Formats: sequence, C-alpha cells, structure tokens
Amino acid sequence: MPDRKHLILVGLPGAGKSTVGRAVASQLRLRFLDFDVEIAKREKLSIPELFAAKGEPYFRELERTLTAELRDGRGMVLAPGGGWIANPGCLEALRARAILVYLEVSPERAVARMGLGLTKRPLLMRPNPVEQATNLLAARKELYLQSDHTVSTDLIARDEVVRLIVALAMAEQGG
Repeated sequence: MPDRKHLILVGLPGAGKSTVGRAVASQLRLRFLDFDVEIAKREKLSIPELFAAKGEPYFRELERTLTAELRDGRGMVLAPGGGWIANPGCLEALRARAILVYLEVSPERAVARMGLGLTKRPLLMRPNPVEQATNLLAARKELYLQSDHTVSTDLIARDEVVRLIVALAMAEQGG
C-alpha cells in the first residue's frame, strides 16, 4: 500500500530496535531499514570508524540525509540509531507519515544486552557504559515519550515485544 505509514522504532542502543524491527517487518511483510547498517554500507566504514574518522556531526548529517530520502517513500519498518530522535529535523521530517514506538529499556539492561557489541557503539565506549547510557536516556527520554506507543522491553520476551508491535501497527494501519 503506497499510503502505508513508516513504523519507526526508537529508544536507547540495546533496546532491541534492530532485532525487533527485522522480526516485525517480516511479519508485516514490509521492508526493514537499519539506519546504522545503511549508513555504514554507504560510507564503507563501520559506525565506530566513521565516528573516529569524521566525527559525530558528520554522522548526524548522514542521518538527516537518509531521513529526507525516506520522507516520500513507501512505508517500512525503520530502526534509526538511538540519537536520531534528537537530531534536529529528523523526527519532524517523518512524523506526519509515521507510527513511532518507543522501546523502553533500562540503561542496565541495554548495556547487558549489548555485551561485546558495545565496541560498535561509539557513544557508549566509555569507562562506565551504564552511566553513559543513563545520561543518554536522561537527555532523550522526553523525546522518546513523544512516541505514539511505548513498549517496555525489560521484562518481556522478544517474541512478545514483536507480537505487541505487530498488533499496534495493524490497528494503526487499519489492517
């Protein structure tokens, strides 16, 4: 359906945006786009390499460019990075054609889920990643809470999170 809205999953790194997003897209038979994967592919650099070589402002500009490309495209499941929502202009560019779902997770649980994957998260590669995730959440929570729906991913299994989001999307899209 060309008028189908984007389903955008937002939340801290480690909330499950990519994992849940792939499963939701599969069940809804929609395309899935992980912003970090797409940006890394286009730049031919991993996200940590990109941050190290060109800095966070350059990365944020790439996010804005990708977001602008999606504004008029077919609805799909989108998993932007955790800071996308705070990137000026990004949310506004897609808001009218989007269902936003905040995947709520505690900083402790998010860091635990990432395990060795923390090395792929430039903003969390600090001596105390839980403290850094807590700071990121404090800075972004008000924006995350502007979502249409909130699903806590702390205490329910991934399959249940997927089921809930699929049901929300189908209800919102009238299908």
